[in-house]
Amino acid sequence: MKRIVVKIGSNILADEKEGLDTRRISSIASDISELQNMGYAVVLVSSGAVAAGMKKLGLKEKPKDVQLKQAAAAVGQSSLMWAYEKGFGEHGKKVAQILLTRDDFSDRERYINSKNTLFTLLQYGIVPVINENDTVATDEIKFGDNDHLASLVAGLVEAERLVILSDVEGLCSADPRKSNKAVLIKTVDEITSGIEASAGAAGSAVGTGGMYSKILAAKKAVNNGITVNIISGKKSGLIISLLKGNSHGTEFRAKKERLSSRQGWIVYGSRAKGTLHLDSGAVKALLHGGKSLLPSGVVSLDGNFETGDAVYCVDSAEKRIAKGITNYSSADINKIQGRKTSEIEKILGYRYSDEIIHRDNLVVL
Repeated sequence: MKRIVVKIGSNILADEKEGLDTRRISSIASDISELQNMGYAVVLVSSGAVAAGMKKLGLKEKPKDVQLKQAAAAVGQSSLMWAYEKGFGEHGKKVAQILLTRDDFSDRERYINSKNTLFTLLQYGIVPVINENDTVATDEIKFGDNDHLASLVAGLVEAERLVILSDVEGLCSADPRKSNKAVLIKTVDEITSGIEASAGAAGSAVGTGGMYSKILAAKKAVNNGITVNIISGKKSGLIISLLKGNSHGTEFRAKKERLSSRQGWIVYGSRAKGTLHLDSGAVKALLHGGKSLLPSGVVSLDGNFETGDAVYCVDSAEKRIAKGITNYSSADINKIQGRKTSEIEKILGYRYSDEIIHRDNLVVL
């Protein structure tokens, strides 16, 4: 199946005064149903629960208090899913609610379980509607915005495309709401610092993101071999037209080489618990030799981590060159760093592996 992920922000579905826009949701459901009829398996990443809850609770602005935000999400999530149930039901389609936290991606077992559940739903022709589990999310586990969540979901389901529905036409040379000289950028082959700067920082009264967060999400996705489109979510039929080959909004072209499912998880799903500082020989071996990381190449480390945790590898200039799953804890590496492989067992009293990070569990950034 041709899998795509469609991300819909709060500013498309709701506002702080009126709550959910059920007509817009119904229109989106109609478009997604047509995509299914065209042979696409579609996953929705949808905001809107907090905005819907704000209306029910009589709140005039986004809650800053964590408990109040969680309460608003709990109150609003049922309304959001009811609107999707009704909208898709009009076209004979079914939906499923899936609420995720950051830990569902960083934990390998939960990551695989989530993938299997989503694939099963898609095989049955059901549209998964994914949102962050705001009712339990805390600073340690929250995504921050659903743009980031959508890029992770796109990698999780091995999508060929991520379509982000925005309240503007796409990425422009300047903020079109502030400058009449803003020009739409139709294609982006590489997301440079200049592209990031042009995105600004913005956000809406009910949303948490802005164009900048969309650019960062696109950067992760294209590096994972996924094409990203940012188009207007206010116009019906655009996404159908886009997938029929017409040009709309801004397209970020995917890198030619796609990461494997496990590599994608290591780079984007797993949460790094520490950093290994490498000497020049180890840097060269990782970047150009396709080698594993041996104890002799580690100069120092930062952080406290255990066997099986993800860590970054940096060079002498503190530049991240790789990320991988370590075979040893930070306490063990402190003892064996800079030493030969043959000395590991003598120093520690045991030896899990010859390598600190095996090349199969390491991805060059």
